Amino acid sequence: MSKIDEFVEKYGVERKDTDSVKWDGMTENFGTNELLPMWVADMEFKGPEAMQQAMIKRVEHGAFGYSIVPDSYYEAFFNWQAERYQVNLEREWIRFSPGVVSSFFWMVNAFTAEQEGVIVLAPVYYPFYHSINDTNRLLVTSGLINEKGYFSIDYADFEAKIVENNVKLFIHCSPHNPVGRVWTAEEQNRLFDICLKHDVMIVSDEIHQDLTRQDHPHVAALALDEKYRSHLIVLNAPSKTFNLASLLNSHIVIADSELRKRYDAYANTTVKSVNSLFGMVATEAAYREGSQWLEGINDVIEHNFNSLKEIFAEKAPEIVLTEKEGTYLAWVDLRAYLKPDEVIDFMQVNCGIAVDYGEWFGEGYEGFIRINLGTLPKNVRFAATKIVEELAKR
Repeated sequence: MSKIDEFVEKYGVERKDTDSVKWDGMTENFGTNELLPMWVADMEFKGPEAMQQAMIKRVEHGAFGYSIVPDSYYEAFFNWQAERYQVNLEREWIRFSPGVVSSFFWMVNAFTAEQEGVIVLAPVYYPFYHSINDTNRLLVTSGLINEKGYFSIDYADFEAKIVENNVKLFIHCSPHNPVGRVWTAEEQNRLFDICLKHDVMIVSDEIHQDLTRQDHPHVAALALDEKYRSHLIVLNAPSKTFNLASLLNSHIVIADSELRKRYDAYANTTVKSVNSLFGMVATEAAYREGSQWLEGINDVIEHNFNSLKEIFAEKAPEIVLTEKEGTYLAWVDLRAYLKPDEVIDFMQVNCGIAVDYGEWFGEGYEGFIRINLGTLPKNVRFAATKIVEELAKR
């Protein structure tokens, strides 16, 4: 049995009929639950055994009142960041939230006023847009350059949009969802230098930091020049890495004391949630003993991407599959075979698959889909095979 098969057999899990948004909550977006769900970015895998055992031990204790964040939690989290990303954190820098999406809204509200400009690199994860539009800020987009499926930054456009719209805040997606880029130090330095030049705050969403290919290691914003810290806040969480989204435990990292004062002044009037006990228990155990598990899940993701790539290349070679450097999401351009307005019916009616659609991520991306690779290999093979078989019928 291969390493991939062993991992899948040990950790793969059935999520249908478990109140899963991905499996049991499709009706709102797709009109039915009878599709193969390849959309929501969570996984069909259990977390590391040590994480499960830590939670079981806490359940057996039986009392779940208000809890502090223990020293051991910070130790595990800080060691993970230092060993993997050369980031040396300090306890006073850390604030908590239920998740990075909540943090988007908190950052926009804390550091901008209504009608002020907030910029993103498009296409991008759609809650970025929600955090700007729903708070009555000015959404400013700088489009990534798409060269046959490889995405890069248009720095001139980025700076021009900042100046033109008097932008106050940049929400940075690193690694980038959905295009799968792991931004280099050089790329981020150029972006951040523009932000410093124009006094623009930077919020760096690094939730996918652990889910990268070995040849494209994540470059943490806090590992760059310390000059950026006066304008930088980093968001990260264990939720994507270890499939913990519903445990509601996420980090806000603010190295600069003045920024912390500004955030705390906002939080004191608005953010009154308590920490998630089980989120902390699970996170600490995963950071302490989850390295081998993480290697296994990254191997599965790479295997799934290669399966998708091989099936498309053999049976539908005009599909443009963006080369994935990070995340467990595949960004797929179907426009060589389908008109943009045909994609939804094709995926749902012809293929029986639920995916995220390109237009959810930005204007001009009709005809693209995002496929979740953090799932069982059989699901990826089925989805890829079904897509090419249905395209062959057209």
